[in-house]
Amino acid sequence: MNQTLRELVCAMPKAELHMHIEGSLEPELMFEMAERNGIRLPYASVDELRRAYAFTDLQSFLDIYYAGASVLQTERDFYDMTRAYLERAHADNVRHTEIFFDPQTHTARGIPMGVVIDGIHRALQDAQREWGMTAALILCFLRHLSEEEAFATLEQALPFRDRFIGVGLDSSERGHPPEKFARVFARCRELGLHLVAHAGEEGPPEYIRTALDVLHVERIDHGVRCLEDAELTRRVAKEGIALTVCPLSNVKLRVFDQIHDHNMLELLDAGLAATVNSDDPAYFGGYVNDNFVALFDSLPLTREHAQRLARNSFAASFLDEATRERYLKEVDTFFASA
Repeated sequence: MNQTLRELVCAMPKAELHMHIEGSLEPELMFEMAERNGIRLPYASVDELRRAYAFTDLQSFLDIYYAGASVLQTERDFYDMTRAYLERAHADNVRHTEIFFDPQTHTARGIPMGVVIDGIHRALQDAQREWGMTAALILCFLRHLSEEEAFATLEQALPFRDRFIGVGLDSSERGHPPEKFARVFARCRELGLHLVAHAGEEGPPEYIRTALDVLHVERIDHGVRCLEDAELTRRVAKEGIALTVCPLSNVKLRVFDQIHDHNMLELLDAGLAATVNSDDPAYFGGYVNDNFVALFDSLPLTREHAQRLARNSFAASFLDEATRERYLKEVDTFFASA
């Protein structure tokens, strides 16, 4: 990629729609919180912890991810973690972000729901006041746990209904198809919540189909394996279902052997509303601009692709129409003058 294109993708306004806030916890901050809260981590140093980030699959990542989350104890911890991510996102010219959080990871440790949500929410408010960045929260159910536990989590979260806009489904895909959560997603739909789900990353294309048909999701998180099913690909393109793709994560978790093998160009060529996101940036080697640079360095993507990806990110968001249009206009103005 030439330097001009690199600078363009870094400077362009963008939204991030697939980012797990617990996955933004950098080792330095993790150790700081561990010391603050009197928690002993199973790693002697920041460097030793970083060396442990050699994942072979989703589960090997999740094992470290959940260990890292154990340092999150207080509202201040959740605020500091979220604030650190938002500062990085702001530096990457992210104008809007829709952040996933995993309350079950914390309530299972005895951390009250309010501590989790209030800490994160306060950081979002500060980002809007200081930088004009818009942000929203999406509560994710852990799919390796039961639907009954998801229902219990939803009930715990409802007193904070004004603090989150939707629900998602994350954690281990293998052996946990979307239809396992049909009833709780139906209830969330009744409550007027936006619906998204991880599907078609480690799981098969069929998981994308059932996420759409059974859970009635509005967006597919990952979804890169849809191209294995031509009929499904045509349907996703025709219905305008956005895919929140996470390139560096896909490589780190061995969905693709290397970034040169990534199918982002094929997704775009198939007419799919793909977007670029960072997933768990502290663990997977980069924030959103790092993902853009890796893609554009490795694939024959152009300035036109960059504008399309930037537009897709806002078009796929759950912003109100007026705000979405304002951001789309900002993208077009940027490219007209860049």
